[in-house]
Amino acid sequence: MRKITLVILMLISNEFIGQELKVMTYNIRLDIASDGENSWPNRKEKVSDLIQFHEPDIFGIQEGLPHQVQYLDSVLLDYEAFGEGRDGGKRGEHSSIFYKSNKFELIEFNTFWLSETPDAISKGWDAALNRICTFGLFKNKKTMQLIWVFNTHFDHVGEIARRKSAQLIQQKIEQVNSRNYPVIIMGDFNLEANSEPILFLSNLYVHSKKTSKLIYNSGGTFNGFDFHKPIGSDKEIDHIFVSKKSFEVKKYAVLTDSYSCKYPSDHFPVLVELDFSK
Repeated sequence: MRKITLVILMLISNEFIGQELKVMTYNIRLDIASDGENSWPNRKEKVSDLIQFHEPDIFGIQEGLPHQVQYLDSVLLDYEAFGEGRDGGKRGEHSSIFYKSNKFELIEFNTFWLSETPDAISKGWDAALNRICTFGLFKNKKTMQLIWVFNTHFDHVGEIARRKSAQLIQQKIEQVNSRNYPVIIMGDFNLEANSEPILFLSNLYVHSKKTSKLIYNSGGTFNGFDFHKPIGSDKEIDHIFVSKKSFEVKKYAVLTDSYSCKYPSDHFPVLVELDFSK
């Protein structure tokens, strides 16, 4: 009887306490003809194959034009996706979030603009372009655990915009997360790890790389499609943050997959494996 009780307790513990969660952020590079041999039609299957092989439970993309999002949605059959374009509706680049629909239920979601008027299509502060953040509240279908996921793409020019964008995301989290559920923030921040906005978020959350038990390739994440050029740590501009005390970061990887001396995108995806304990 005692052995049976122990087995039941172990099953309960494994089922409800230590849930593993794989999360990825990936700037897939917009479809632009001037990329030549690196243009989207020549590499889209490499992008989708990479994602399917690594099987993240939840992943966010950046720079996805509507037809790129549609393509990924059509071939990644285990996933559902949501997100609005930065020019409103389906127009412009998306920071869509994909999730395994057999594992998670999407409770609510939205997209806001990184600007002084986040609820309207807009360009903020000194930014060169419209920038957005897409977020959703997910429920694990087995454990009923709830988690917020935010996916964003910061401006590549505006210093004020990048600083204000980090502050705005935190304000949005405080606004929607009244029940203090765990949070994941991911994206292409166009900022290195020692920049002020990244340090701001690192003080509030855990930078996944900093506490990971195992790190595979800790270098830069922007390759510019230049296969023969070393990628320095100064190109580490894609990041994943997680709530303190809610997650244990087990693995962190910058995935430098390639084919025929080419990369699937001008960014490397970042993949983390988390132990979701609360």
